[in-house]
Parts: sequence; structure tokens; C-alpha cells
Amino acid sequence: MACWLLKTEPDTFSLDDLAARPAQTEPWDGVRNYQARNFLRDGMQPGDEVFIYHSSCAVPAIVGLADVVGPARPDPSQFDPHSPYYDPRSDRDNPRWVLRDIRYRSHLPRPLPLAELRLHAAQLEGFALLQRSRLSVMPVAPGHRNLILQLAAGA
Repeated sequence: MACWLLKTEPDTFSLDDLAARPAQTEPWDGVRNYQARNFLRDGMQPGDEVFIYHSSCAVPAIVGLADVVGPARPDPSQFDPHSPYYDPRSDRDNPRWVLRDIRYRSHLPRPLPLAELRLHAAQLEGFALLQRSRLSVMPVAPGHRNLILQLAAGA
């Protein structure tokens, strides 16, 4: 089982929104970066764990956990001219963009702010979130995952 971090802007879609969805599951759509797309398409697998990170807000933080459910599939928003994620260059026979279904698991015992994560930069060396990555999908190494869970638990 791998671990991932997904960024979302809570004013648009938050962890609470995910928890409130039918079956607590939502297609994670709108990813329009090739490296992030490759992680969704080729890296993620059903059963993988996901940290949900609230970005572009007053206190950016890792706020909860979710699971990847189901295979990658074409993101239908790429074909919808009324969607902000429309891509006129995408072809239905060879879609450019994919999504994954994500299921809510839990809120963390407490949000883990980015500022606090930065205090542990030495232990989180190589963690893309601390490298000012603009990626909305990124892998989380096992040691980083364990530390994040410990910090969120107050340990």
C-alpha cells in the first residue's frame, strides 16, 4: 500500500465535503498537470492511503485521511466545454486526463499545519510539500507518513 497527498482548496471542496458525499466517495477530478496525472493514472492503486491537504486558505494543513477506491478512469470534465477543466485538445479515444475515486476515512486528531511540518524539515527531507511543490498529487514516503500521523496525534 502506498500513501499519497492530495491538495484541495477547502472553499471549493473540503474534507468535510468528502465526508458528506454519498458513500463518502468523490471522483478526484480537475487535475491538469502531467506529473500529477501520471501519479493518479500510473502510481495510485485501489487501497492506497491518501492525506487530504487544505491549501490556499488561512492555515494550510493536512486535515484527514482517505482511501483510493477503484481504477483510474477518464475525467469527463475534460470533454465538457462548460467545465473550468475543459481541454479542447483531449480526445475521447485517447483521453489526456484521468481521475480516481477517493473515499473518506477520517479527520486527523488535529489539523497538521504546513508551518508545523516545516519545523520538522530535516525528518521530512524530500517531502515534495515542503519543497514548495505546486503539484496537487504527490507521493508520501513511508517514514514521512508515519511522522505525519505521529505529529497529528500529538506525539
